[in-house]
Amino acid sequence: MKRIALLIGLTLCGFMHEPAHAQTKQRPNILFLFADDMRADSIGALGDQQIKTPNLDAVVRRGFVMTNAYCLGGNVGAVCTPSRNMLLSGNAYFRWRDFTPPNAPNQKGVLSPGDGPNLPLTLREAGYLTYHHGKRGNTALLTQEKFEINKYLKNDQAERNSGEPGQEVADEAIAFLKAKRDERPFAMYLAFGNPHDPRVAAQRYLDLYDRARLPLPLNFKPLHEFDNGEMTVRDEMLSPWPRTSDEMRKTWHEYYATMSGLDHHIGRLLQTLRELKLEDNTIIVFAADQGIAIGGHGLLGKQNLYEHSMKAPLFFVGPGIPRGRSEALVYLLDVYPTLAELVGAQVSSDIDGVSFKPVIAGKTKTARSELLLAYRHVQRAYRDERWKLIRYPQVNVTQLFDLRRDPFELRNLADDPSQRERIARMTARLQGLQKHYGDSLPLTVEKPQPAAFTPPTGEALEKLKAPRRNQ
Repeated sequence: MKRIALLIGLTLCGFMHEPAHAQTKQRPNILFLFADDMRADSIGALGDQQIKTPNLDAVVRRGFVMTNAYCLGGNVGAVCTPSRNMLLSGNAYFRWRDFTPPNAPNQKGVLSPGDGPNLPLTLREAGYLTYHHGKRGNTALLTQEKFEINKYLKNDQAERNSGEPGQEVADEAIAFLKAKRDERPFAMYLAFGNPHDPRVAAQRYLDLYDRARLPLPLNFKPLHEFDNGEMTVRDEMLSPWPRTSDEMRKTWHEYYATMSGLDHHIGRLLQTLRELKLEDNTIIVFAADQGIAIGGHGLLGKQNLYEHSMKAPLFFVGPGIPRGRSEALVYLLDVYPTLAELVGAQVSSDIDGVSFKPVIAGKTKTARSELLLAYRHVQRAYRDERWKLIRYPQVNVTQLFDLRRDPFELRNLADDPSQRERIARMTARLQGLQKHYGDSLPLTVEKPQPAAFTPPTGEALEKLKAPRRNQ
């Protein structure tokens, strides 16, 4: 009897002293696919009736979709940069010392991008072999250094001009999986540089679409109705003013073809998972850093707080994840704690991100009751489950949208006298969220600028078009 007890004790002792990776061999693998400048609905199974994305469609149909996932916003025109830093850190960009005024309230320790906790460090501590590969420009360089394997595209622009969007990242990921001998589960974060412009797709992808028959968004306008504070940023000068139907169809054609090319190469990677018998034990996550306008409201880029630009696709599939769909409000920065909880990894509670695993598990229908959206010093927004308020303090303009009845944000109700009380209440909630996240921007300025916008022409336009940083 004593010998049996001794053997049990030795066995338990041995297990307790096993290295982390030996204790976590049964954790699921993670494949996190992250697109660049992709609208929330730009997958056939997510609602776009024009786009051809058969591989991503198949993933969506067997996974769990979050239909209201938002980028919190950005402090620079290249929204990709703060978005990816927030995604990996779980913190709003107002927390970072490099981006926050020294006297801003509630700075919560005044972090710097790359400081822990963050997704790569958490997964490494949980016993994962962590891998990152993606674009180098406008991304989370300091945090990505924390991945055990950290790789970048050989040349961001050359890859985008290759005609085969996503091929370089997919090729190397496939090679890694086939050569992998490490017993630890893998956590791969593949941050593609597509469908960001320049959108170049091989003819076989372009041939999938008839440009002349592509419909324009319901909120397409030739020109935005007022100056939103960022009307001449690089993205907004990619097409001339006023926006024409022909020019926008050309842009949509290139966007769709680029997405179809990316879908093709993601499909090759997913087929490799199946061939290596890894699919059943791999959680696949798909998201993007933010959306993009492509003619919506007369805009082209992501430097605005409309739904088409701040919402992103987000869905999960894999062991323990049911098929389903939720309208719960979430931030992209909530993905980090959610993914960690899904695989049993420990996350510090001292981050802004909140796990929405209970939503996926069907235990609750709500993750957040309200959201703050922010863009530089020129735009702020408040979003609850039905209503959205956008404030432009530099020009003293307010917009109010009933998203349940008006999902394309076509009818501004801010001038409706019956909405005054609602606007006051939502403005107060917006200010409360600003305080919570350490955002000190006033919603009113003493001397607002004129709201009218006249597109630049001639010499003024050429001066603005001088080479700018690619966003």
